[in-house]
Amino acid sequence: MTGVAPSSLVRVVHRFFATGSDCELYLHAETADFGGEVANAAEAEVRRIEARFSRFRPDSALSQINQIAAKGGTVIVDAETAFLLRHALACHARSDGAFDITSGVLRAAWNFSGWRAPEQYEIDALLPRIGLGKVTLSENRLSFGYPAMELDFGGVAKEYAADRAAELCAGLGIRVGFVRLAGDIRTIGPLPDGLPWRIGIRDPQAPDALIGTVALHNGALATSGDYERFIEIDGRRYCHILDPVTGWPCRRLASVTVIAPSCLIAGSLATAAMVKGNTGSSWLQRQGVRHLAVDSQGGISGTEPAGAAGVRWKYSAGPSPHSPGFRPVAASLRRIGQPAVKP
Repeated sequence: MTGVAPSSLVRVVHRFFATGSDCELYLHAETADFGGEVANAAEAEVRRIEARFSRFRPDSALSQINQIAAKGGTVIVDAETAFLLRHALACHARSDGAFDITSGVLRAAWNFSGWRAPEQYEIDALLPRIGLGKVTLSENRLSFGYPAMELDFGGVAKEYAADRAAELCAGLGIRVGFVRLAGDIRTIGPLPDGLPWRIGIRDPQAPDALIGTVALHNGALATSGDYERFIEIDGRRYCHILDPVTGWPCRRLASVTVIAPSCLIAGSLATAAMVKGNTGSSWLQRQGVRHLAVDSQGGISGTEPAGAAGVRWKYSAGPSPHSPGFRPVAASLRRIGQPAVKP
């Protein structure tokens, strides 16, 4: 795109379904045909990663690893898998165990399509099989120190796919755009006019409202929340984000949004903060990352304007706040009880 004026670029929007979620590529390209070719290549990369690390496919690389994990054995993994494992191990250590890709075995106790919470004895039976500290990675040699364990890349594969798709687009010449896989967003440079993307953050207690917006020139954003998948029993919400130490759903935070250089980093930190509960926001502060957290009572904390000021914003007009292409400059946000303002 060298030498192409921003005003002459064509906007290409490419939507598809992958990784169990709605996905969107929003690219500014020299021509519609070129943008479409890049978008198709990026979608193919997302699907490649999904196929490699899906726990639902018996022929995936992850399923083959879990066959060895079930025996407490050792397996040689490829460079891509080793990269994701090193990331998971580092996050596990940095979060004091809050981020743990071995906690997927808790699915045997928790059914988020059902109507009952498990008994404590059901959870207790699974806890010995959890703990990334029982897993070692030496170069490409992966060993499990306890039988009947398994890995779940649900907290890293989609985020990694968003990063790879954005990097592929940039490598093919796209300089402006973003990749969105569900709530994971990776930008490719700022808007054509040099302004940042304005990304609306959903209010976990009111799906049609925003708690604020985040300005992002380049980098990534990921949100983890208790509203994504849950069951309610006797008026109590049990979300799908499980504490690997207790085996029970996290309760104190309703959502956490993290802004970081990559979706892989942002998503892992957001998940760890959700598990940490009341200390999640202060932990993120110590990690030095931008973030916005909403607790179960609606209180807001974090580094972003809404969090820093403790102000709840409400969506009032304009495009859907659920799309990362949403730019509040084209709509209006208002403080509750205050005149309409533009961010």
